Amino acid sequence: MKKVLIVVTNHDKLGNTGKKTGLSLHEVTNVYYPLVEAGFQVDFASPKGGLAPLDGDTAHNSDPLSKKFLEDKNTFSRLERTVALKDINPKDYKAIAFAGGHGTMWDFPDSPDVNRVTSQIYDGGGIVAALCHGPAALVNVKLANGKYLVEGKDMNSFTDSEEEAVGLSSVVPFLLETKLRKRGAKFQAGKNFENKVVVSERLVTGQNLQSAHALGKKLAELAKKS
Repeated sequence: MKKVLIVVTNHDKLGNTGKKTGLSLHEVTNVYYPLVEAGFQVDFASPKGGLAPLDGDTAHNSDPLSKKFLEDKNTFSRLERTVALKDINPKDYKAIAFAGGHGTMWDFPDSPDVNRVTSQIYDGGGIVAALCHGPAALVNVKLANGKYLVEGKDMNSFTDSEEEAVGLSSVVPFLLETKLRKRGAKFQAGKNFENKVVVSERLVTGQNLQSAHALGKKLAELAKKS
């Protein structure tokens, strides 16, 4: 069976605010189900493995796919026992997708395993997808040619304008849009909190939570063709 890897955060502290954060459940479920419906086996991994905490704002998300996921105890429990990325063989996967949630801003960028798995999947002809804050995983990824994966590619992520709108510009360790632009990405910002998905070669990115289902469907479509 063809396999796709969804990577989620292990980080649960929202900077120095004293508040909790984690993964965005909506961004997992709305990518997971289109992939499953397309016939893919989907595995869940994280930088450290084990528990992937839910962001408090999305833990009880009421969209239909998130409710379905929460009610399926066997499936939901997989977020409590994710595979550590160090144990992942990139050759097993046609695509990798990074779900968002603010936690990703702390543990994705400097993870050597995030960088290793991502670069090897892309260099091996696979697809890389990232959603909302998920593209934090890509800011330090270099390919075999020595260039940043995002260099010269059309893409997007949670924008600096959106970060300001949610009041967290001074909380996150860096502004994601700004960092991606510095890495040479051709950033394609849409309107705040509206669906926008960008495809560039084998890189698929979505701007925000509102882009989750569209990204999931596009990723499934491209992975089936690859």
